[in-house]
Amino acid sequence: MAHIDLSAGTIEYTDTGGEGPVVVLVHGLLMDASLWDGVVADLAPDHRCVIPTLPLGAHTNAVRADADMSLAGIAGLISELLDKLDLHDVTLVGNDTGGLLVQFVMAEGDPRVARAVLASCEAFDNFPPGLPGKTVAMIGKLSPRMFGLFMQQMRLKPVRRLPIAFGRLTKRGDAATKRWMRPLLKQKEIRRDVVGILRAAMRDKEAVVQVGERLRDFKLPALVVWATKDRVMPLDHGRRLAGLLPESKLVEIEDSYTLIALDQPVRLAQEIRAFIATR
Repeated sequence: MAHIDLSAGTIEYTDTGGEGPVVVLVHGLLMDASLWDGVVADLAPDHRCVIPTLPLGAHTNAVRADADMSLAGIAGLISELLDKLDLHDVTLVGNDTGGLLVQFVMAEGDPRVARAVLASCEAFDNFPPGLPGKTVAMIGKLSPRMFGLFMQQMRLKPVRRLPIAFGRLTKRGDAATKRWMRPLLKQKEIRRDVVGILRAAMRDKEAVVQVGERLRDFKLPALVVWATKDRVMPLDHGRRLAGLLPESKLVEIEDSYTLIALDQPVRLAQEIRAFIATR
């Protein structure tokens, strides 16, 4: 695991290296780079995969006190990373809230991005998304100390598997969700960051709607991958996104919830590889 200093602070990232096409993979809220382990295992032999752990709640290095924790601010960290690592012709991939952050980068027209992949993510007015999103937004109103006390329940698998937690986000990824909880359960600085993120995000609800409309101007190739059984990110939104983006393709995936990177990593990797090769 490497480290890099960005405007918000120091973040960790993995870079598989190599001379293949560059793929940058972005995780969602209360997750880390390990969301992409299965996808990267498939892509890494012939692609350079860069996977940051953004300050979204499962990070281990607290952000600076003056960091911009808005959705646009965190999306800006992605562009900073591309710039600092001098990456070009990037395929930018996001799942869950990572897909929403990718939309912000797409809307800004980052010249280092050549194509984008949106996998089951927030879009349009679906923010906060579903039961999990509304629940975490509500408890984000608590103080960091009270937030931490509430989240202690997430040590228990039956709680993590509830529909208001990760139960509707992944069918078979509980080991990962347990790991993602550790930083905020152990570090008060991370709990402070998470509460700040949640409060800033709730102030950004109109920006989420606006960024969706700005995607009409994204003229580069885009792949929209959606779980057909997703109960958090409506399948209709995936179809709408594909219709909105001028140069897009839609792929629907069975036997998966929102976190396709966990539930169907090989299939997702295959779709990403084929998309890069044909575009």
